[in-house]
Amino acid sequence: MIARIWHGVTVDSKSDEYLDYVMRTGLKDCRATAGNRGVWVLRKLVNGHAEFLFISLWESLDAIRKFAGAEIEKAVYYPEDEKFLIGLDPNVAHYEVMAYSEPSHRASE
Repeated sequence: MIARIWHGVTVDSKSDEYLDYVMRTGLKDCRATAGNRGVWVLRKLVNGHAEFLFISLWESLDAIRKFAGAEIEKAVYYPEDEKFLIGLDPNVAHYEVMAYSEPSHRASE
């Protein structure tokens, strides 16, 4: 499994609106792409800014290409990203997932 990680920053006053936008665009498109194994969107508010980490999990590099195109190291942006983001980082990072654990659920006794 491969983790694809993107980082972006907004002003904190736009962070809720940007999160809604990400849910309708990038998250929706990732989840609809064959080979996607899940998406996490993380947010941290710091000094008037909101930092976002978008982590998507994929079964293979070929699956990532279905979402991102041939140049998988390039970030995927949507038309209104410029309205929200402070700078557009052109690249993403990919990591091989070496361990992954689903939470275990126990019935209450």
